[in-house]
Amino acid sequence: MNYRIIFYIIGWVLNIEAAFMLLPILTGIIYQEPALWSFVIGGAICLVFGVALTFKKPKHQYFYVKEGYVTVALSWIALSVMGALPFLFSGSIQNPVDALFETVSGFTTTGASILPAVEGLPKCILLWRSFTHWIGGMGVLVFLLSLLKLAGGSHMNLMKAESPGPSVSKLMPKVHSTAKILYGIYIFITVLEFIVLLVSGMPVFDAITTSFGTAGTGGFGIKNDSIASYSPLIQVEITVFMILFGVNFNFYFLLLLRKWKQAFSNEEVCWYFIVILSAILLIGWDIRGLYSTTGVALRESAFQVGSIITTTGFATCDFNQWPQLSRTILVMLMFVGACAGSTGGGIKVSRFIIMIKSTGKELSQYLHPRQVKKIRMDGKSIDYDVIRNIHVFMIVYLLIFAFSLLVLACDGTDLITNFTAVAATFNNIGPGLELVGPSANFGLFSNPAKIVLILDMLAGRLEIFPLLLLFVRDTWRKF
Repeated sequence: MNYRIIFYIIGWVLNIEAAFMLLPILTGIIYQEPALWSFVIGGAICLVFGVALTFKKPKHQYFYVKEGYVTVALSWIALSVMGALPFLFSGSIQNPVDALFETVSGFTTTGASILPAVEGLPKCILLWRSFTHWIGGMGVLVFLLSLLKLAGGSHMNLMKAESPGPSVSKLMPKVHSTAKILYGIYIFITVLEFIVLLVSGMPVFDAITTSFGTAGTGGFGIKNDSIASYSPLIQVEITVFMILFGVNFNFYFLLLLRKWKQAFSNEEVCWYFIVILSAILLIGWDIRGLYSTTGVALRESAFQVGSIITTTGFATCDFNQWPQLSRTILVMLMFVGACAGSTGGGIKVSRFIIMIKSTGKELSQYLHPRQVKKIRMDGKSIDYDVIRNIHVFMIVYLLIFAFSLLVLACDGTDLITNFTAVAATFNNIGPGLELVGPSANFGLFSNPAKIVLILDMLAGRLEIFPLLLLFVRDTWRKF
């Protein structure tokens, strides 16, 4: 284990976080808010640790898969702990566990909150909450990869550990260039949404924070009713951008290269839109009696479907009051999630496609034992290692889910609340049902339950294994 390079990378992560805190500081200056000093102090602490860890460049810069997973997990923990300091220093959140919950929810783009109301918070705090979504959406280490040069295959090992999905592919021969392309696309769509919202009449501050929340598929709003008080036009625009950010970014890269056939033949993207359209129509039909017209019902359905499947978590209504069929579909979408290689969470559409094809292959081999059949996706054969990884992922996913559910049950809350709370945090969604619905918050849980949900959010964002490896003894051995 190359500990020196691990701490060196964590140091750079803290330096970047300190730089990111300049934005809420600027916001505090513009609105003349005393809370800006909480970011000045928080940023200074980040710099002290960051500079100390990066002062001397490691002699050996080799960076293998094990170091990649450990670095990503520890970086996200350090990022979250330091990011929670402004909440505590400003007095916006007084309980350290609550402050950490809110920050982890932000960076992991979950959007689950312990705050009963947000409209009374300082603007710089509100901007930081939304900005953490944008930082965590693409991944702070992906941003770091676009700036920092490492030796050998170090870049790819970091990207594999942080990027969501069953596999990660390079868009360019150099991972350094791939990271730049990904962030270029990310920034472009974010700016495009900001301009569209601004033109549609949304105030500048609201447009910035909403764009950050949508881009990171996070869901922290700056109003107590989330997006409900904005115009129908703005709601439709946010719906479109939520769905766009749930698409695999490789799709956009292929469009940039004008490889239309290759882009639109992507199975995951096709099924992603098929699932969304089917869910919108089913829910729209089910809730048609609750709204004045079918058009309004479809608009509400589209927003919530887009919000849940992309794991954004914005809301325009209390879908907890919808009929059982609609609520059941939304809960199922929580598990499906967005595409691999997007900013969305969940299990991912590609994993479900591969699992269904794998099941079909096994059934076929029961009938034809001597048959040799490959599982293909987008015309390419899927490696056995990828299939095995998905199966193991699902086993561990279910075990963690069951354990989390048992811990939450100790709080005495009802099963639907507990089940959807775990589903909403583990899949990085935000709101659940019943006591953690869109009009409620997660403040009702005890500190031990919140700590479990914090770990669920981190595990969900990091695809379980990087966080889990921290608890394996062999990870820390020197071979």
